[in-house]
Amino acid sequence: MIAILPRRLFATAENCNALSLTRIANNYRSRYVHCIGLLLLVCWGQAIASSENSDETILNQIIETHWQWTLAQYPEMRLDYGDRSGNRLWTDMSPEAFTARYRQAGQFVQQLEQIEPATLSSLSRVNRSMLLRLLRDKQTEYEDGMHLIALDMRSGPQHRHSMIERLPMATLQDHEDWLVRLSTMPEQLMQYRQLLEQGIAENRVQAQIVMSRVPGQIENLLADTATDSPFYKAFQNLPPELSSADKARLQQKAEQIISEQINPALSSLRQFLQADYLPAARPPGIGALPGGKQLYARLAAHYTTTDLTPDEIHEIGLREVERIRKEMQSVIAEVGFEGDLRAFNEFLRTDPQFYYDRAEALLEGYQAVSKRLDPALVKLFGKLPRAPYGVRPIPEEEAPDTTTAYYMPPAADGSRPGWYYVNLYRPSVRPKFEMEVLSVHESVPGHHLQIALAQEMTNLPEFRRNSGFTAFIEGWGLYSERLGYEMGLYTDPYSRYGQLVYDMWRAVRLVVDTGMHYFGWSRQRAIDYFLDNAAKTEADIINEIDRYIGWPGQALAYKIGQLKMLELRQEAEIALGGDFDIRAFHDVLLGAGATPLDVLEARMDQWLEQQLSEAQP
Repeated sequence: MIAILPRRLFATAENCNALSLTRIANNYRSRYVHCIGLLLLVCWGQAIASSENSDETILNQIIETHWQWTLAQYPEMRLDYGDRSGNRLWTDMSPEAFTARYRQAGQFVQQLEQIEPATLSSLSRVNRSMLLRLLRDKQTEYEDGMHLIALDMRSGPQHRHSMIERLPMATLQDHEDWLVRLSTMPEQLMQYRQLLEQGIAENRVQAQIVMSRVPGQIENLLADTATDSPFYKAFQNLPPELSSADKARLQQKAEQIISEQINPALSSLRQFLQADYLPAARPPGIGALPGGKQLYARLAAHYTTTDLTPDEIHEIGLREVERIRKEMQSVIAEVGFEGDLRAFNEFLRTDPQFYYDRAEALLEGYQAVSKRLDPALVKLFGKLPRAPYGVRPIPEEEAPDTTTAYYMPPAADGSRPGWYYVNLYRPSVRPKFEMEVLSVHESVPGHHLQIALAQEMTNLPEFRRNSGFTAFIEGWGLYSERLGYEMGLYTDPYSRYGQLVYDMWRAVRLVVDTGMHYFGWSRQRAIDYFLDNAAKTEADIINEIDRYIGWPGQALAYKIGQLKMLELRQEAEIALGGDFDIRAFHDVLLGAGATPLDVLEARMDQWLEQQLSEAQP
């Protein structure tokens, strides 16, 4: 089934004031969602109307219908498929929209449950189970009220200006689309406020320490003049192909929208956060909320895709911390440092030899590391992605309150490469000995290689090619860090220590995340435990701890996913001996996209059985 999207509605800023721009966006949203709603009814009606349809056909129709519904609900995604129809829209964040999505997810679940798995091919069985899992997780998230904890220091409408990083701003229409989007920012901000107000009423609130940063982030957006606003960036250097009249009109309208609509709406949200939300916010651990410990256990299961309890995860973390400490001690002995682990870590945090003094030099260092990675991949992988990637600095407005680095996947239609974003804020806290391991994780063979390969798997439905499970995605990123040894990296003891620091970082996460959210640890206790065991700078550690506070359970996925992949590799190496082929192993491991860990294990067990069978004389 091919979905036919409605024709785009075009409007020029020339004949539209701010109010009419808003009306156009809202009208377009309603037409698009209405069209998709009709599509859902028609497609499902067709699927069940004919007795001749097999379960396989019905499943494929449900999957396609769900995907088109997803694109209707999240218009920002459409651009990745070459569809600019969503470029004037934000995702509807109103409480009513969340309720409607919850109900529709329930309908999809009912439809999928009517299909008997035994009637499906092996691929379709996995497709069905994965979509069911994703939908049920969304249902649980809504029922737990997690959508009401709507923002934190790292995500929310205060970061909407950064979208310009991934938008094509080459034509007059591109800039007019952005104007329409900007004109509806006040509506988006009000939707977030409604969620937060409902969260206060239902005692589903974010941690105070996390939310305390957000008013300052909003303040940074309120420039004295509209032309200094991050929302104005798209209009600073307009394409030379535009006429002088068009340039002047676009810039005048952007200034008007920012000064008359966006800034007052941002100021109102900031005031609400300071006066109403922060006093109602919770202590660091989500366990402080009613039913919080049970909620955290569900989050742990969701992010790890396992049935491990918080107690079990905590114990795994403690064991991993102890194991990695021993490896760190051997490096300390190798370099001849006189002092214990904490003293060595303090030496690494404070000695100028390990840091660049300029942001430009730090960026050049990251770029140089990335150039050394690609040639080594052929030793470890039989199949490599076609999509390229590049290195970019994290936008200055975000850098102080975000992580060391992150990755933005390429557009599904190939129109945009993947981007490895690095934090250049305060180079004096970004150690050189972390650069190799960080680059391996975020670019290749880490996130870029895995995600770009998944996007290119045309045998999989779109929801599997362009989404996935955190335990696999981040587990692979952490597993990849160890591949650096086989790629010829970590040749000096400090870089080897850097790899151990990153491994320790993820082990510590298991301890402090469960500690704060399940066992009632204070924020300071978590910071101190981190400082005692990892050479991350204190600034990074504080940002990390606050990230875990704001995103309960997510940090567990990295180490749990890595450990499962290491376990599967070890089993294959022992079973196959000299017949073990690392390239074949990796190709199979990555060959079905980002799956839950139990699905991954079943897949690799099947592959191993096949290899053993073929090896028999």
